[in-house]
Amino acid sequence: MAILSIEPLTRQAFAPFGEVVETEGLTPLSINQGYAERYNELATIDVGAEGGQINISWFVASARPAPIAIRLMERHPLGSQLFMPLNGGDWLVVVCTDPHTRSSYRALAAKGNQGVNYARNCWHHPLLVLKDASSFLVVDRKGGGDNLEEYWLDETMQLDLRTAAS
Repeated sequence: MAILSIEPLTRQAFAPFGEVVETEGLTPLSINQGYAERYNELATIDVGAEGGQINISWFVASARPAPIAIRLMERHPLGSQLFMPLNGGDWLVVVCTDPHTRSSYRALAAKGNQGVNYARNCWHHPLLVLKDASSFLVVDRKGGGDNLEEYWLDETMQLDLRTAAS
């Protein structure tokens, strides 16, 4: 069984797969008479294929038993998919450029203040959280067309959770 090391989620590491949604390093716009700060253009929502529309959802995810096995990858050919944690808990992201090529897989440790926007057609694992009842705001596509493609791995991979804290 292949073991997948986990590296920190950064804009650079995730760039081939989409966008990291975070405010670090950005300058906010002061609004509401100075009582609030607004961060603009954090992600590009791409849902217009085949007449799609933006869908905003609330997901509540459960932790998978350790060791975490990677058996399934999915992608959305008609739109992007954004996940933003709401509980502040750290979570995991697994992506690849080609699900048939093991060397293309990356596992990334996301902080509780980081979201991701998977680009259209980005292969990724379904939501992976470290604590039960982890809530996420999700922005993705609704509408006609087949917007889900799944790939079941021939050989399961396993995440090396010891590397998640590095």
